[in-house]
Amino acid sequence: MAVFKIEGGVRLKGEITPQGAKNEALQILCAVLLTSEKVTISNIPDIIDVNKLITLLEHLGVKIDRHEKGRITFQADEVDINYLETEAFKAEGGSLRGSIMIIGPLLARFGKGYIPKPGGDKIGRRRLDTHFEGFINLGATFRYNREDHFYGVEAPNGLEGTSMLLDEASVTGTANIVMAAVLAKGTTQIYNAACEPYLQQLCKMLNSMGADIKGIGSNLLIIEGVEKLHSCEHRILPDMIEIGSWIGLAAMTRSEITIKNVSWENLGQIPTVFRKLGITLEKRGDDIFIPTHENYTIQSDIDGSILTVSDSPWPGFTPDLLSIVLVVACQAKGEVLIHQKMFESRLFFTDKLIDMGAKIILCDPHRAVVIGHNFQSELKATVMTSPDIRAGISLLIAALSAKGVSTIQNIDQIDRGYENIDERLRALGAKITRE
Repeated sequence: MAVFKIEGGVRLKGEITPQGAKNEALQILCAVLLTSEKVTISNIPDIIDVNKLITLLEHLGVKIDRHEKGRITFQADEVDINYLETEAFKAEGGSLRGSIMIIGPLLARFGKGYIPKPGGDKIGRRRLDTHFEGFINLGATFRYNREDHFYGVEAPNGLEGTSMLLDEASVTGTANIVMAAVLAKGTTQIYNAACEPYLQQLCKMLNSMGADIKGIGSNLLIIEGVEKLHSCEHRILPDMIEIGSWIGLAAMTRSEITIKNVSWENLGQIPTVFRKLGITLEKRGDDIFIPTHENYTIQSDIDGSILTVSDSPWPGFTPDLLSIVLVVACQAKGEVLIHQKMFESRLFFTDKLIDMGAKIILCDPHRAVVIGHNFQSELKATVMTSPDIRAGISLLIAALSAKGVSTIQNIDQIDRGYENIDERLRALGAKITRE
């Protein structure tokens, strides 16, 4: 198992371009199953989770034509639907949470879809009810094999448009239901739909293929079913989670970094939250410039109470960046309460930061108070293990700022979401090796 060795305390400098968005890519790649015509996608990130999904599509019979880096043409004109019932698929689909989103397109186009219980980060319970309740509303029958943890939906006579109120604004759930509804008969209304930029991108791509989706960007989507979708070309947005990670890295290592081509209009609350932590962000065209910070001071609320940073559905702050905010606060001046509402296991990596010398009080599985050092005390190098993608990158940022040489194990978790991260960090001057 590979590890990262990091010599911390080195100030970095330079430019970095964010990869394509992981969470958008997983939706967009599943959408290629909706048509027999060619679909070309660019800015695809070269990361484990995305590559696993591409391999799964290939095993389903989708033709893959790779062009220059990050650009691939897909053609799903000879899909082997029987592959879904093989032991190989059970193993392959179960290793990737994003595989759940193949069900909507397969159900819409072929009348059935199966999936083993998906894998992914061990960050707490991640329910699938929204997905399957949506399919049932569209007329599918549902079955679940408890022994094999295998889910199935079938609609041999096709899907029928309907009105539904989602029980939660699930991004993957909304994406799955939208992909099923675009080929359903009649009109589908989805209320309490997720409206993240990556979901908007999916809807825009589907419309370019001939779908009829209205209300994009709102929590009410109205979909008029069509008989067939066609070819298209689509470019994936830059990854907002990676952008937030680079902002946190720059602040913690007191580095001067320019993040290129960030798509400012799709960053939502991210710049605002980091500014509340005292970090200076300059908008230079479509770039973010972060100057060297000798210190940064956390703002209090208007009434003087401690700042609280919490996650919520878009346009609220993304839960994927709370781990970054927590580690950045370790060297801020002041205190902050981190409130992770969505996942009950995502803050458990704080014990490693405490071992490194951070002042963190873990109140319960969802809340932690961070008391910043204001760079008066350095974090200490240590040996640690990456429990999930976002905790992994947070620990990497801590190691890059710490005194001494740190080791991070289980770095496959980081590779699942960050493309060639060690090479890109070395280009900024970081002392990091993969062993």
